[in-house]
Amino acid sequence: MTERATIVEAATQLLREHGSGAVTTRRVARAAGVQAPTIYRLFGDKDGLVDAVAEQLMAEHVAAKSAAEPLDDPVEDLRAGWFGHVEFGLANPDLHALLAGPGRTSPATEAGVVLLRAKVRRLAAAGLLRVDEDRAVAMIHAAGAGTVLALSDMPPDARDPKLADAMFDAVCAAVLTDAPVTQDGGPRAVAVTFAAVVSELPALSDAERALMTEWVARALRQMG
Repeated sequence: MTERATIVEAATQLLREHGSGAVTTRRVARAAGVQAPTIYRLFGDKDGLVDAVAEQLMAEHVAAKSAAEPLDDPVEDLRAGWFGHVEFGLANPDLHALLAGPGRTSPATEAGVVLLRAKVRRLAAAGLLRVDEDRAVAMIHAAGAGTVLALSDMPPDARDPKLADAMFDAVCAAVLTDAPVTQDGGPRAVAVTFAAVVSELPALSDAERALMTEWVARALRQMG
């Protein structure tokens, strides 16, 4: 194990066992068996070290989700991803709060959004979205982050065990249709579904697919 990896592992253990307040340069250096200047040399400062810990834990979580086979039912696949996110957030509340901070960007978090977008694309292709894909991703992501933060603020023995279920049902009611879209589903629902499958249409050039995608996106923007 490299010196950097040893330090990140020591900091990770302190974060999990004692919270973000325990991740001080002095305590991490002692736990990792290195001198404090080594941490500054490798990470710049304490914030750089905490960022490295956050990235590693989140990356491991995202990698595990990426390796999992999607469920056949796209709604159940979304549900599994939702509760996996909530479970991870509650197991790592300090990490989740750090990554969810205003203005913070994280490659690992962005990778998680990519996975969410893939799940939403499956819903769109199945004709189950009532809003466009970008709106659905944003709503589900925001609701998931908010659910974790709300539950994290509650004492473990006082948490509402049904809150995560209720929030999932609420966001699904807002973004999903009751049944796959047909001609009676309205022009917006049909356009959302078409946008999800236009890249797979045969006998079209790349330029034609791009143009058709732009036309559908423009129509969706006009419909609000």
